[in-house]
Amino acid sequence: MNAKYYIGIMSGTSLDGVDIALVDFSLPKPKLVASDFTPMPNDLREKITALVRSGETTLQQLGELDHQLGLLYADCVNHFLQSRQIPTEHIQAIGCHGQTIWHSPQGKFPFTMQIGDMNLLAARTNITTVGDFRRKDMAFGGQGAPLVPAFHQAVFFDPNYATVVLNIGGISNVSLLIPNQPIMGFDTGTGNTLLDLWIEKHLGVPYDKNGEWAATGQCNEELLDYLLDEPFFQQPPPKSTGRELFNLSWLEQKIQHIATNSTALLPQDIQATLVEFTVRSISASLNNISTTLPKRLLVCGGGAKNKFIMQRLANSLRNWEIYTTNEFGMDADYVEAAAFAWLAYRRMNHQTGNLPDVTGAQQAVGLGAVFPMP
Repeated sequence: MNAKYYIGIMSGTSLDGVDIALVDFSLPKPKLVASDFTPMPNDLREKITALVRSGETTLQQLGELDHQLGLLYADCVNHFLQSRQIPTEHIQAIGCHGQTIWHSPQGKFPFTMQIGDMNLLAARTNITTVGDFRRKDMAFGGQGAPLVPAFHQAVFFDPNYATVVLNIGGISNVSLLIPNQPIMGFDTGTGNTLLDLWIEKHLGVPYDKNGEWAATGQCNEELLDYLLDEPFFQQPPPKSTGRELFNLSWLEQKIQHIATNSTALLPQDIQATLVEFTVRSISASLNNISTTLPKRLLVCGGGAKNKFIMQRLANSLRNWEIYTTNEFGMDADYVEAAAFAWLAYRRMNHQTGNLPDVTGAQQAVGLGAVFPMP
């Protein structure tokens, strides 16, 4: 067998489930061979959501969640391989991001925390596993995020285009692949997180399919301006964010402030405003790009399937060619999972994984701790 197979695992801030990507590194460019998605079990999702919202837990609960996630990741991998009749020994390593429960790169003692026991994952699959990707970058002064721009460069860079890869997950982030300029990447702000939280609160469903509910509302410009007034948007890159800032409490405080100064807002109008909030924060990040090359935007993540978001993006970025990564050979749902297969490949081959211009680290370093199997 000439293929060099690595598995990437990603469970993001949306907490919708576990993405698995099987990537072949025997070719000039990484190739996504197969992929799968497993919904997050409801009880586990509820426990993690409560932990992230409150920022509080017990050591017992934290340890149990770490264990449960390790088992979930292992079950996902084993089912994935068995259903496709792929022998375990054909997999060089697993790269698992883990589940972020807190990301605090700006404090006096910066840290990031992902859980999911990598020892269990390695033991239950019998495959060498690489995890804990972000903290080495932070140890060298970086934000620990975003880590995917280096992968985007390997897969999507084109010397004839100013290419931006936009991932709209729970949080939105961009990779700027501009010829003759340093590769840049940063979080632009919220993606689907607030949209999902708001529709779940009001309609009891986990996400707004195709943005259909948002499309029934009207954007409230006063609320939108107040949301965009958040200091995060004035920070220069490198920068990263998460649910620690953009959460339901943050949103409800903003809504309350507006509601005391104007008429009450309808829930669907707030959903429409949140779509515009996502879109405006993205477009504002791209308006400053200076280049004479044609500009193209490649969208991935769950937001790529939200027709309303994609329509609003096209409206806001009229001088850009806009595609999904599907049209460039990489399923938009599995780009991030594939990126962690790539980071595992880099780690196992003693190569660096971060881009200091992106994360703010003092130097390029190898990322990830290895949990070997014989």
